[in-house]
Amino acid sequence: MQQRISVLRQRRTRAFQSFLLLLTSFFALALPLTSVFAENFPKVKFKSGDNAVKELSVDELRRLAPEVSLKVFEVHERQNGGYRVLPARTVFDKVFGKNWEQAQEVVFTSIDGYQPSVPVKKFLAHHAYFAFANADATPFTLTNRLQNNEVVTLGPLYLVWDNIGSQALLEAGASDMPYQIRAVELQFKAPFPNMIPPPRAEPEVQRGFSHFRQHCAACHTINGDGGGKAPELNYPASVVEYIEPEYLKRWIMAPQSIRYNTTMPGLGNEISRREKVTEEIIAYLKAMSTIKRAPESVKPVERQ
Repeated sequence: MQQRISVLRQRRTRAFQSFLLLLTSFFALALPLTSVFAENFPKVKFKSGDNAVKELSVDELRRLAPEVSLKVFEVHERQNGGYRVLPARTVFDKVFGKNWEQAQEVVFTSIDGYQPSVPVKKFLAHHAYFAFANADATPFTLTNRLQNNEVVTLGPLYLVWDNIGSQALLEAGASDMPYQIRAVELQFKAPFPNMIPPPRAEPEVQRGFSHFRQHCAACHTINGDGGGKAPELNYPASVVEYIEPEYLKRWIMAPQSIRYNTTMPGLGNEISRREKVTEEIIAYLKAMSTIKRAPESVKPVERQ
């Protein structure tokens, strides 16, 4: 009898220990979704034009908007993925007020210098979200197949779109999906004035400008306007002046075919008329080579 009682006590002890282990594991998983955000990532700065509005941690943002789980097509990994997210429109409403809808663009600045400018009308037409964690509680990272399978941290925030089933969003690719967002700025006037093509430019050039804005300007600058992650392409020498057309086209479409270890992604395979889009981007670059402006100067240098 005493032996049986001893066995029962041992079983109860083991059961209790298992319960404690399960409880500890639960809190270990829950912890990264709370205070760890504030510890590991910088606060996100919100600006309206030149005016600072707020500076908020991810934890503070999570108290402003309802959390939801979202399944997206992860363009960087070429597969579906799931995230814990905050609706972007709700965040904008709480931080900026409804006047954010009157802005022209929302400019995002990432820790690595990536700086896309996304039209406000895109946020009004489609559902965007700020991801702050993976849905399955794994580390908030991804393997960027567009850039040599580099493993990147996504925090503080990662802008994603409800893109499954939307051809327009899927074709836009990764250009409007910045991660490591550290600043969000409303622009109420047309951005990148130094990037605008010459007056009376051909339709092909205008289309090329639109493509460049969508797919290139988040990394590259023209006359100092654009992102700060990759080199300036127009001043003091235009890229069309030192790279032959054949190689420039290859560089845009498949940069790894020229430089093995480059981290520059090629123009997305999901883009329709991809070769034509590339040609129009080059036409825009050629047109801009006739108007060069030092990044900090006022008067452009025009070539006859």
